[in-house]
Amino acid sequence: MHSNITGLVAATFTPFHSDGAVDLSKIPAIVAHLKQSGCVGLYINGSTGEGPSLTIAERRQLAEAYLDAAHNRLTTIVQVGTNSTRESCELAAHAAQHGADAISATPPSYFKPEDAEALVGCVAEIAAGAPELPFYHYHIPTMTGVTVNMEDFLRCAGDRIPNLAGIKFCSSVMHEMRRCMTLEGGRFEMLNAWDEMLLSGLATGIVGAVGSTYNFAAPIYHNIIKAFNTGDMPTARLWQDRALEMLDRIFATCGRAGLKGMMSLIGLDCGPQRLPIPSTTPQKLVELKQQMESIGFFDWIQ
Repeated sequence: MHSNITGLVAATFTPFHSDGAVDLSKIPAIVAHLKQSGCVGLYINGSTGEGPSLTIAERRQLAEAYLDAAHNRLTTIVQVGTNSTRESCELAAHAAQHGADAISATPPSYFKPEDAEALVGCVAEIAAGAPELPFYHYHIPTMTGVTVNMEDFLRCAGDRIPNLAGIKFCSSVMHEMRRCMTLEGGRFEMLNAWDEMLLSGLATGIVGAVGSTYNFAAPIYHNIIKAFNTGDMPTARLWQDRALEMLDRIFATCGRAGLKGMMSLIGLDCGPQRLPIPSTTPQKLVELKQQMESIGFFDWIQ
C-alpha cells in the first residue's frame, strides 16, 4: 500500500505561545507558506514538531489543526509513535478519523524492540489502528536507539502488516536504504529523512523526502532535485553544499532551537521550544540572521 510521495514533505513545527501553550492560530499561515513554497506534504508531530514532548491531547489538537488546514491541498502524514503501542494505536485511529492520508510511527524506545521480530510486533499493533491508511515506519536510530536492520524488518513485516507502505529512513546508511528499496521488486517506498543527504538519497533512488529545513529553505532543495534530474551534478552539489553551510551555521549559532528560529526570520514565528530543548534568545536570533545574510541565504530562497 503506497501513497506514492514524490517531492518534499515538510516536517512541521509546533507553534507555541510565550507561556508554552500550543498556538493553533499559526497553523493556517504555515500551511499556506508550505504550499506556496512547493512542498507536497506535511509530516505532523514528528521530531521537528517536538512530538515526543507533547501531551497526547496536544498531539490530537495539532493533528486536527494541520489536517484541517491542509485538506485537499497537501498530503498529510501523522506521526503517532509513543512508548505505549496502545496509545499509538489510538492516535493512529484518531488521525484516520480526521482525514490523514497516511500514518507513521517511531517504535517504543524505553523498552526497545531488540530484533526484527519484536519490532514487527510493535509496528503491527500500531498500524492496525488505521488499517485503511498507508503506514510508514519511522527509522531514526540516533534518537530511538532501535538499531534493527531495516531490510530484516521488511522481510519479517511484509506478510504481517498489510498497510505497510515503507519507511521514513532517517539514517546515513545508504546501502541499507537501497537494499530496502529493491526488496520484493520495489514493493516498499523509502522516504529520505536526512536533509544533509538529500543528494545522496536521490543518487540512491528516492523520489520523496521528509525534512525540517524544507519549512524555510525549500527552494534550495528544489534546486538540488532539478539539477539532479537534468544530470547537472556540479549544480546539484553546489546547492547541497549551500544547504550544509546553512545547517552548520544554524546549529553553531543556536543549536537545535535554530531550526525553529529560522521560521521567525522568514516571518512565521513559531514561538519557543519545549524543554528539554532550550529556546533560543533574541540576541541569538539577531546573530543567526547575520549569519544567514553573510552566506546569501535570503537570496538562495528567492
